Amino acid sequence: MVKVLDLQFQGAEKVIASFLLQSREGPVLIETGPESTYARLEAALKQEGVDPKEVRHVFVTHIHLDHAGAAWRFAELGATVYVHPKGAPHLVDPSRLLASAERIYGAMLKPLWGELKGIPQERVRVLEDGEVVDLGGLRVQALETLGHASHHHAYLVDGLLFAGDIAGVRIAPGPVLPPTPPPDIHLESWYASLDRILALRPEALYLTHFGPYRDVEAHLLALRGVLEEWAGWVLHRLKEGLCLEEMTERFEAYWREGLRRAGVEEEGMRLYELADPPYMNLQGLVRYWQKHHPEALG
Repeated sequence: MVKVLDLQFQGAEKVIASFLLQSREGPVLIETGPESTYARLEAALKQEGVDPKEVRHVFVTHIHLDHAGAAWRFAELGATVYVHPKGAPHLVDPSRLLASAERIYGAMLKPLWGELKGIPQERVRVLEDGEVVDLGGLRVQALETLGHASHHHAYLVDGLLFAGDIAGVRIAPGPVLPPTPPPDIHLESWYASLDRILALRPEALYLTHFGPYRDVEAHLLALRGVLEEWAGWVLHRLKEGLCLEEMTERFEAYWREGLRRAGVEEEGMRLYELADPPYMNLQGLVRYWQKHHPEALG
């Protein structure tokens, strides 16, 4: 059984989740959330009868702070942290990750994401694509699923796919939206990852933002549709020669109107914005076109 732990990011429900599973080797955690919500995660674990010191195995889908920012806390308690090969160096030495986050968030870095510390090399285990970790009968398979990040794994456990960000953001009862922040967005890779997941036919998707969804095919096809729509919108505006400031204003209005048409009210929009800020989505897609398809810009 999977326990969905709501980390109540910035005091809001259904924005960031961690997932608790049980194995013969003790409690297993998939995703830690940011360090800023560690106290809430600790309390949620204790409500389930788990002392954080008992968590010996922590799997992170990728190293973005909303997914792995608190991983070092568990490593300090003796846990092994499992991660994609390209993400591992940044868990050991997070200086570049921290510098990038400081450029983006400035003075808001610590209030949003908390502290970030390096993890000793011996506490980090790299997982290759397809590799299986057997924890006394609980088998966790790493699946490289690129497109959102260049270091992204989803984890398949007993037919359930813990999808990180590759299967999008969905704050029930709203629609699925793609998180497309810079710098790694690559749509062709993302589409290939969605095809791979569809071919696996998992029973359910467990989204870090937020929770389980069982209509897997409809969810993933809807996500691809929004990715294609957003990418086309951004390409059109780039061809028009709009500056980033004006494009941001227009994209945020376009984003809000899409959610409004889907029946999402103001509070729901606030939750989506916490999980998946529209200005970052725009910046990631602008970078995608400029870096990977400059010929399309005319």
